[in-house]
Amino acid sequence: MEKKIKAGVVGATGYAGAELVRLLLGHPQAEVAAISSVSFEGKALSEVYPAYYHLCDLPCGTQEEVVDASDVIFAALPHGLSQDLAAECAAKGKAFIDLGADFRLKSEEEYKQWYGGEFKDKNLHEQAVYGLPELFRSEIAGKRLVANPGCYTTAVPLALAPAVKNGLIETSGIVADCKSGVTGAGRKPTQNTHYPDLNEGFSAYKVAAHRHTPEMEQTISRLAGTPVKLTFVPHLLPINRGILATCYAKLRPGVSKEQILQAYEAMYEKEYFIRLLPQGRVADVKNVRYSNFCDISLHFDSRTDTLVAISAIDNMVKGAAGQAIQNMNLIFGVEEQAGLKIVPPAF
Repeated sequence: MEKKIKAGVVGATGYAGAELVRLLLGHPQAEVAAISSVSFEGKALSEVYPAYYHLCDLPCGTQEEVVDASDVIFAALPHGLSQDLAAECAAKGKAFIDLGADFRLKSEEEYKQWYGGEFKDKNLHEQAVYGLPELFRSEIAGKRLVANPGCYTTAVPLALAPAVKNGLIETSGIVADCKSGVTGAGRKPTQNTHYPDLNEGFSAYKVAAHRHTPEMEQTISRLAGTPVKLTFVPHLLPINRGILATCYAKLRPGVSKEQILQAYEAMYEKEYFIRLLPQGRVADVKNVRYSNFCDISLHFDSRTDTLVAISAIDNMVKGAAGQAIQNMNLIFGVEEQAGLKIVPPAF
């Protein structure tokens, strides 16, 4: 039998870390070798998440133990905590996939502006590749340091990529109106995620000031071949999982609905994880839960010549852990869909 990839998860007791473990447990060519957690060191993961009882009873060790035991290390940590760990992994020849924001932005100036930090090892940042496989697959394969995109920064670029890349929409005035389930806020409770405040509520937050903005602009600018700014407004939904990104963009003069549809079909027809929905259907977070799918529906306002591209993903899977495993598969040259052929529940 072929040797399995030994995967380690640093930050295994956070939502993204726990989701990584869940998906890795079902991966045919990988196994969970070690896990760590500062908050629950010494405790079994199944003590923190009883759903994993007898499935993953591994104790939470130290970061050093995870690095030494693993071929690939997933870091599910807050921003600012991954750079030293990435350097340690590089020194030991281990693959490193960062689910945080430390390696996503190419501009150190933007990282300072939005995250208040600096690049500790500029050479390491130059080696990092951006892990959105459907857009940058060829750059990810075989690499050792991958910056895994977050949820909004996956949903929005995938919704707009074919239109942007083919020059079919204006690059000014793009609006990304997005909604997220509460797991996107992380496991640590805050006042706005407290049940009485969240339940039966629906509100925007960090309006036009969210840290994912420069990351989205970086990806879309790269596709467009020119600097692009967009207006991004996130909202918090009273549900556990899901990202719904409703993106508005003006069609360029003379661009037809048929051209848009052809561009999306050509770009995504061979993408297993992207489901371009038939005309008349609308993307819904309910239909992608627990899966690595991104559903996209396209709509046209003929009165204003506006494209409305809507994408739906599970923020914990395609927006975090599932995409990270997709990147692992590319790094190690195994089937890209391995461990991720999960059918969403129908109800």
